[in-house]
Parts: sequence; structure tokens; C-alpha cells
Amino acid sequence: MRARNGLLVLILLAWARPVHAQNPGVSINVDTAVGRHAINPNVYGVAHATTAQLNDLNTPLNRNGGNNTTRYNWQLNADNRGNDWYFQSIGDSSATAGERGDTFIANARSAGAQPMLTIPLVDWVAKVGPNRGKLAGFSIAKYGAQTGNDWQWFPDAGNGVRTNGQFVAGNDPNDANVPSTSLFQQGWVQHLVARWGTQASGGLRYYILDNEPSIWHSTHRDVHPTGATMDEVRNKMVEYAGRIKAIDPSASVVGPEEWGWSGYLFSGFDQQYGGANGWGNLPDRNNHGGADYLPWLLTALRQASTTAGTRLLDIFTVHYYPQGGEFSDDVSSAMQLRRNRSTRSLWDPGYVDESWIGDRVQLVRRLKNWVNTYYPGTQTGVTEYNWGAENHINGATAQADIFGIFGREGLDMAARWTTPATGTPTYKAMKLYRNYDGSKSTFGETSIAATTPNPDNVSAFAAQRSLDGAVTVMIVCKYLSANTTAVINIANLQSGAAAQVWQLTAANSITRLADVSVSGGGMTLSLPPQSVTLLVVPRGSTPPGPPTNLRITSN
Repeated sequence: MRARNGLLVLILLAWARPVHAQNPGVSINVDTAVGRHAINPNVYGVAHATTAQLNDLNTPLNRNGGNNTTRYNWQLNADNRGNDWYFQSIGDSSATAGERGDTFIANARSAGAQPMLTIPLVDWVAKVGPNRGKLAGFSIAKYGAQTGNDWQWFPDAGNGVRTNGQFVAGNDPNDANVPSTSLFQQGWVQHLVARWGTQASGGLRYYILDNEPSIWHSTHRDVHPTGATMDEVRNKMVEYAGRIKAIDPSASVVGPEEWGWSGYLFSGFDQQYGGANGWGNLPDRNNHGGADYLPWLLTALRQASTTAGTRLLDIFTVHYYPQGGEFSDDVSSAMQLRRNRSTRSLWDPGYVDESWIGDRVQLVRRLKNWVNTYYPGTQTGVTEYNWGAENHINGATAQADIFGIFGREGLDMAARWTTPATGTPTYKAMKLYRNYDGSKSTFGETSIAATTPNPDNVSAFAAQRSLDGAVTVMIVCKYLSANTTAVINIANLQSGAAAQVWQLTAANSITRLADVSVSGGGMTLSLPPQSVTLLVVPRGSTPPGPPTNLRITSN
């Protein structure tokens, strides 16, 4: 009876032990012989990074963009902040012509990154007051009381909204601006080429044509109160691109930098009209045979390039921000799960966007299809995007997922808006791709196939490095809790005996774990919840074969 009681105690103790939750196991299949194509390193770009950040992230691309660049006056080294900050014209600390761009180029170059500069297309650029003082686009003294103003720093600068809720209309753009033309901006290109040389001789490579023109009527309504039509954007892009190419034929022209989904399909004129009158009968679309805006624009630019005898647009670029609240600091469980899913809008033809978009965005594939159809040979880029939660591991897993998607889907260029703060999980997720060991070791530059059962839970991306032949596998575990056992199988690789493992978790540190053994191209890992794991699988050496061409001689 004692033995039976002892057995009963052991059984009860076993039942009482805590059960550690475990997610379903996942198989990750990698094949070095399938899906091979180059990954353009420009997909790992950022915006407005410091030299230290560019070095630490080993970033190849740094973009100077944003709403204020639309009215940068290169001669005065000043800009207007538009709707971002009470329509104020503000001078930089330096009065040297072009100093902002020159300093941006110098800082990027010192870190080995390519700079991108934005060339304004709108008809006005900033001016400054006496002693480089600020000027107001909607002066309260001139236009009356408004619902908001820069009460702390420049109280006369209003928000352009009267106390009755109506926009100030009929203001004078000369209050805070001076007229701008393509010849004026060509002067800046001449300045840049004189200072840095042509692109072919090592000068500035990327000239961006303004910023989000289809919402100028909102962001810059003090100087462009009516939404831009398709024809206006086409005409400006053709004219200004021609001015740039006349000075530097080797330069790459980038545009149109449209803001998001509505800006892909509708001109600024129709967005403004539709917002006020409904979306059923849009005048600008009707005037262009019912065409969607960006496909029409690509066709028009291709035709203009044929007429000009030179390519006028080299890289077709848009901006994209998820519209379901992901671009925020919201880290509720529901939002984290939504953030995990919504990266599928970048590629998945079966994913219907869960926001007001309500459509199959498949962004990268859509862009590539548009250029292949309407302007073949044009590269594609997403030069602003952000999935939020920068200070949380959920933002880090989203960013790692995005980098992997951009590389796998063959995007040519991307620049996150902006650069995450150094030390945040999102920053470190980016570093895993470009400088995981502090010695600028990188994710491979040739994409290869990697599949998982459900990318909402675990996604994986793989590549091969030319330097050492190693296969790199980036595994993004999106589960919010519990560990996940992953079995990784790599086909068509003569691998070494062990793989390096680098990992980022909620502890917010890139850590090298113990090497994992590789047997027959396979290995097993335990993935923590909300983690990014990089495997570096070395290429094994082939054992020497038997000697050949031996001659036997006798004495």
C-alpha cells in the first residue's frame, strides 16, 4: 500500500507541475536553387539619418524629403513648413546658398551612403524676413483671428482656419514666399554639379521630384489651394526632369512620391472634389477617359520621354502608410495582431486590406506591374513608410518583416520615414539585416526561396552571400506569447556543421546565441515570442576526391 501511495503521490505531483504553453511547431523550407534574384541594397534606406546612424546601420541610402522640402529655397537656404507648422517660412541657421543640401550630401557620403535630394516643383518657395526672421503664410494681423496659432514661438502665424471653421481664402502667397520656376531649380542642380560633379563622376545620383503633389491643396494650401490635376503633375515632372537631365544626363530622377492609396488612383483635383462632392463623378478622371491617376501618369511620362529622346523618370516611387492605426504607438493585443497581418498589403494578392482601403493593395507587385505595363524599364520604390510601435518589439518584428518582403519581392528602393531612434527595438531589427555583428556583416544579397505555413504567425526570408557563400535566414516570430519550435530545412546547400544564431527579443538586445548544429541541411530552433532570429549557415567545404592522373613507375 505504501508503494501504491508513493506512486499516487508521484502522479499527483506530475499533474501539479506547471505546463509551459507552446505554439504549434513550424517548418521553414529554404531552397538555394529556387527564386534566385538580386536584392537591391537600396531597399534598406532611411531618411534624415545622422552620420553615426548611417554608419551603425550600414545603410546605403539616405533621403532628404518631407513636406517642408516642397518649398525649400536653395538660394536663401530656407523653407516653408506648410500645414505641418502654421505655414511658416523659416531660415536655416546658415545663410549660405544650398548649404542644407551640401551638408546632407557630405554627411551621407562620409558614411558611405547615397544621398537623395528633393527638388521643389510647386510655383512658390520660402522667403525670410529681416535678419532671416520668420514669415507667416496666414498672418493673424492681416487675415484675422484663426482657430490655432504658433502661440509660443510666433503668435502671428495662424493655421489658416477662421473662427467660423472656414479656410482663409484669397491670401497673398507673397506674404511668406517668392515665385519659383524650373529655371530657378535648374540653378540648384548646376550648383550641385559644380560642387559635387555629375552622377557619372561621383556626384549626386538621386534627384526627387517634390513630395506628395496630389495633396498640395492641403499641405501647401496657402500657395496651392486647388488640387493638382493629372496634367499639371505631368507637365511639371516633364519640365523639371528635363532641366535636371540637361545639366546631368547621368542623374536618376525619382518621382512622383505620391502619398498613399487615394493618391495612386485619383489626382489632387479629384481628391479635393470627391471630398467635397462625393466620389461618383470625378471631373479630372472623366477628362482622362476614366483612367487611374498613376498608370495614366506613367504612360504620359513614357510618351514624353520618347519625344524628348531621353528617359525622364528613372525610379517610380510612392509612399505607403498602413491606414488601420498601425502607424501609431498603439500596442494593444488587437493592434499588435493587426500590425502583424497588415504587412501582407505589401505583397499578398489574396489579402484584402482591413482599413477603409478595403482592397487588395499588393503594393510592390502592383508597382512592378504598372511600370512593366506603362513605362517598362523603370525601377520601383517606396520612399516613405512606417508601421509604428518604434519603441516596442512589435514594431521591430513588423520592420524586419518589411525588409524581408522588399528584398524577396524585388523592390528597387525604399526609405523608412524616418530613422528610428538609436537603441529602439525597431532600429535594432534594421541593424540585424545590415550590421548584426558590429562588423558590417549583412543579410545575403541574392534572394532565395523561403516558405512558412502562415506568415501572420511566423515569416521567413532567405538569401545567399557572394562573399562567403553563406545562406542567411531571417525568421520573424510574430506570436505574442509562448515559444515556437521551428524546423529549418535548407535544400541544395553543402552546409557546414554549425550555424550562427543572432536574435532580437523583447529584451531589446541583438544577442549571439550558441551555434546550432546542422545535419543534412536541417536544424531545429526554439523561437521566443515576438522575436527576430538570423541564421548564418556557412557553406561547407567539399571533401577532396581521389587523386587523378597518377603514374606508377618502377625503378
